[in-house]
Amino acid sequence: MSLNTKKIATAVLAITLAMSVSACSNWSKRDRNTAIGAGAGAIGGSVLTDGSALGTLGGAAVGGIIGHQVD
Repeated sequence: MSLNTKKIATAVLAITLAMSVSACSNWSKRDRNTAIGAGAGAIGGSVLTDGSALGTLGGAAVGGIIGHQVD
């Protein structure tokens, strides 16, 4: 997978996540923060590990935990 393709895939993932989170307007603030943190963490983990599945999942887990703790 080329670097350009990875950038496009990451952008599509970010847009999809933003749209899906905005559709959940009845969520509590903590739930939204958790989802946003997990999405941001997944993107960060993917970018930092060159698209590794383990890096993406690890980033999502860490981002979700941090998002859950943010008040």
